[in-house]
Amino acid sequence: MDKFTTLTGVAAPLPLVNVDTDMIIPKQYLKTIKRTGLGKGLFSELRYLEDGSDNPDFVLNKPAYRNASIIVAGDNFGCGSSREHAPWALLDHGIRCVISTSFADIFYNNCFKNGILPIKVTPEQLEALFDDASRGANAVVTVDLESQTVTGPDGGSISFEVDPFRKHCLLNGLDDIGLTQVKAEKIHDYEAQLAADRPWA
Repeated sequence: MDKFTTLTGVAAPLPLVNVDTDMIIPKQYLKTIKRTGLGKGLFSELRYLEDGSDNPDFVLNKPAYRNASIIVAGDNFGCGSSREHAPWALLDHGIRCVISTSFADIFYNNCFKNGILPIKVTPEQLEALFDDASRGANAVVTVDLESQTVTGPDGGSISFEVDPFRKHCLLNGLDDIGLTQVKAEKIHDYEAQLAADRPWA
């Protein structure tokens, strides 16, 4: 998993509430267990017209937001089914941070396990961030996980809370497997001692 320390990028406004995981990555894309290649299906029902061409009205298709790495979204982002493909699709498209007033629990947890930082803010802070994100190519926001701040294009900054353990994992690029590998030496020593103590086992 890639480390998340400081992210500076364009923030795309998605002022929709209750964006569920089926909207993030529709069910027809769930046949794969690979974490790559899902970016093309991200928000596909919103991004593409019936003939398969880009929907020019969808925010991520607009020239200023095509390379957005941050999404500012409405309340209850990631609700619906518990598909881990949702954060996979966001990450594959290049989204490393989602900011909202609230997230569905399973989606929220899955983000941390895949190197995406979900940030919870107040409704007032969200409105300010929507204003920042509405500036198109000038909607450049900096997210600093170490200092737990989001800084807008005018230099204004807000603070956010994050669980210390999850923060540690993101800063060091540790998913569940990585956390186990950190303890590889102790695991090896334990197994060696166990083999010595119980040679018959």
